[in-house]
Amino acid sequence: MVYGLNDFTDGKADSLNPRKGNYLFGARFSKKKLANVPRYIFFVTTPFLAYFAYVGGVELFILLLFMIVFNIIYNYKPFRLKERPPFEILIQVGYVFTALFSIQLNSLEMIPWQTLLYLTLFAFQAHIAGEIMDIEPDILAKKKTTAVLIGRKKAKFLMLFLLLFESYILKFWFDDWVLSGFLAAFSLWLILDIFVFFKEKPYTVKQMKIFGIAMNIAAILSMAWVLYSGKLLHPNF
Repeated sequence: MVYGLNDFTDGKADSLNPRKGNYLFGARFSKKKLANVPRYIFFVTTPFLAYFAYVGGVELFILLLFMIVFNIIYNYKPFRLKERPPFEILIQVGYVFTALFSIQLNSLEMIPWQTLLYLTLFAFQAHIAGEIMDIEPDILAKKKTTAVLIGRKKAKFLMLFLLLFESYILKFWFDDWVLSGFLAAFSLWLILDIFVFFKEKPYTVKQMKIFGIAMNIAAILSMAWVLYSGKLLHPNF
């Protein structure tokens, strides 16, 4: 639902985006080929909505409905928050609702608010990274984003601030040296990116693919570490 609706409503910008059209960064199809996407989403998700509502009750149904509404106001007019900076970043908190969904479905204890804050900041940071890579095609498509509005360098500084804040949270709130160290190393790379390597220059498609592969590998390793360590469930205050 999330990525299908995004592709369906972002066809123009994606058609102008050289990094799209592959399994790493997403589809690039004509409006005609995308025409049936909402129908496919409906047929694929409806059975699961019905099942989860049956096993999880009214509370889970409301949560799922809320997640659907999030996607609608993000993608469709008159709201279309994806083109209303900075709300296109703030609404990324919707990704955190997948954790709340899992908690409700499996009758688990609520995770700490500190963990929810970290996950929210991570969602913000990841979205900004995508916006930075898409500045030129977004400008061509007349798509307004925070990165387009403030420029590449300031957007990188915003991403750097979030990375440092996340690193602080992991180190001092969760005593997680591994994830904190990784984000600190990523922050150092971003500092070199801003002041030495790329500065205001856009990345090439090859460079973006290398970054994308590296970040996916890092994501898989971090998931394994989070599951193994359990540190994000135990803040120290």
